[in-house]
Amino acid sequence: MPEEATNVCDEVRAACAWVAGRARSVSIDGAAIEAYAATLPASLEKPEPDPATQIAGGDLELRAAFVICLDAINFGSGWWPTIRKRPGHSGYFTIAAGVTERFHRRGPWSAAELTEISAAEVARVVGQDPEHPLMAGYAASLRDVGRRVVAEHGGRFAAVVEAAGGTAPALADLLSEWEAFADVSTYEERPVPFFKRAQLVPADLNRTGAVALGEERQLTAFADNLVPHVLRVDDILRLDPTLTRAIDAGELLEHGSPQEVELRACAVQAVELLAAAHGSSSGAESSPSDGLSPAEVDYVLWTRGQQPRYKAIPRPRSRNTAY
Repeated sequence: MPEEATNVCDEVRAACAWVAGRARSVSIDGAAIEAYAATLPASLEKPEPDPATQIAGGDLELRAAFVICLDAINFGSGWWPTIRKRPGHSGYFTIAAGVTERFHRRGPWSAAELTEISAAEVARVVGQDPEHPLMAGYAASLRDVGRRVVAEHGGRFAAVVEAAGGTAPALADLLSEWEAFADVSTYEERPVPFFKRAQLVPADLNRTGAVALGEERQLTAFADNLVPHVLRVDDILRLDPTLTRAIDAGELLEHGSPQEVELRACAVQAVELLAAAHGSSSGAESSPSDGLSPAEVDYVLWTRGQQPRYKAIPRPRSRNTAY
């Protein structure tokens, strides 16, 4: 990585820019960035937590446990068409609602309980078939969380947050070392870190008001399949005909394939460009802290993706534990 890369966020940003500069199947329409940035809101207020899918109150231990556990299993979008969804809920919100209800009914899992959690228990919580492959993946991720919290943080989820010393990048750095948050691909024999969920934890803690971690502007976009889809539908990302046909036909993309890595990396880089353009729109006297941060741009685009216009068009799907 470049010498200026000092944390996971820098590494993700540099690697994604590198991939975007070499991508063959995906490109960014740079000429459209400024106009598209102008469609973003001037600022982003913290949304009110949805009590059906978020823990809205409680102490740091409770809220840290919820965010870390939920983001540890915040993957499976390639399987969403195969799970039982709650009425009016997407795949993600179906899983989030199940975890939220468990926390409301019985409180958080202790770290010790997580070290032995089974696929069957996870399936009961989220209302799915225990034989569904996602359940084993979720259980393995939660067991890793439990082991890490017990062995390294005295069994306290709040201690995980406290170990970051008050900054979002430091918490992302810490979590990037856990198997539960592993997310590194390879492109042209070079490692390409994404760490979507490791970065999402500090962003979610801040967004829900659980804590106020500094330096959040250093976080990148959270590379998944929905933000690239929104940027494709809105003509910011341009895909070659072969990749377009595969996505439109509902074909699963191989995780770690050049096309899948390019989609994620080009989306991260496009969000960086949008954040920069959004900040510069504040005028000649603007500073790097003006305008939406990359994480905030990501949130706006992810929210747009819930609209019928975007849901009506097939999005890229890949079955993996990254997103």
